[in-house]
Amino acid sequence: MIEPPAEPQPAAHALRVGLLGGSFNPAHEGHRYISLEALKRLGLDQVWWLVSPHNPLKPVAGMASLAERVAGAARIARHPRLRVLPLETRLGTRYTADTLARLARWPGHRFVWLMGADNLAQLPRWHRWRDVIETCPVAIFERHPYSYEAQVGAAARSFAAARRSEADAGGLVMEAAPAWVFMRMRPHPASATAIRAGIAVRQARSDQGEAR
Repeated sequence: MIEPPAEPQPAAHALRVGLLGGSFNPAHEGHRYISLEALKRLGLDQVWWLVSPHNPLKPVAGMASLAERVAGAARIARHPRLRVLPLETRLGTRYTADTLARLARWPGHRFVWLMGADNLAQLPRWHRWRDVIETCPVAIFERHPYSYEAQVGAAARSFAAARRSEADAGGLVMEAAPAWVFMRMRPHPASATAIRAGIAVRQARSDQGEAR
């Protein structure tokens, strides 16, 4: 696990960082796929996977421990420019809006928040969701079947004037918020929900075998 410095120091050039937050329960190749696309298409130096201690919108039941999720994410990342960080634990923040507010004060860094279209569609359910968009540029990655709903939903309509062309995505991280881009991309089949379901099925079969 690689952690950022406790006191970031100013650099000759701002470090351009994509932030991919989530439970990572578990991390999978879809997370890696989006991250590598973000490095390339957004012109980033690094992508940080912010493994949340607990997502307030997700149930506690079935949630692996933070240590397990961090270790699993590190195994999936497998790239020198992808960093796995339980940063909210270090900062003492629970909500994305609070985490971004803290990071906005870090010298020598420029951040862009990364999320799938499904999260844009449900963004109005987030705590102080408007602050998220008004604090940090946001890159939205296409994810079926949520893409259409996301682009016509409450969050997209509220910040329609802040939408940028996908052709300008390479400069998004240096823009002042609010600014967001919808990124079209080939879908990736990986799903944390499907992975957990598969694990549960295999465990049930194993239990049945032991009971015989």
